[in-house]
Amino acid sequence: MTKVKLPYGRKKIEMEIADSRLEGILVSKADQYKASKSEEELVKKALGNPIESHRLLDLARGKEDIVIISSDHTRPVPSHITMPILLDEIRKGNPKAKITILIATGFHRASTEAELRDKYGDEIVDQERIIVHDCRDENQLIYLGTLPSGGI
Repeated sequence: MTKVKLPYGRKKIEMEIADSRLEGILVSKADQYKASKSEEELVKKALGNPIESHRLLDLARGKEDIVIISSDHTRPVPSHITMPILLDEIRKGNPKAKITILIATGFHRASTEAELRDKYGDEIVDQERIIVHDCRDENQLIYLGTLPSGGI
């Protein structure tokens, strides 16, 4: 038997797998990667040098309503780093824009307030307009048609 630890949320689950059922174990070395700059610097550099697009601050000019679609609490995205930088970039181009952060939950349950604070930080939760999508609430859905595959 081989003991294996699998990441699950912020913890790891330990399990035993029979050697006859185990072909191999892939080990990521992502935790050993050392970036040349901080996360904040990398995000700012990327926003300042978009590929085949205008800068976000230029795209925001003249827009009244802006929606940022963001992942929910189940995705390990460093939104506490990226979101303040995105908001700042938009507001540089359009300080009067009405910005909404739309949490794309897919089929997941809604994020709790504690999960939102953990993901985005207190300042964003307290000061920004955040809408958590609920795919089970038909009042939040609009029928747009049927896909060629038959899906709606």
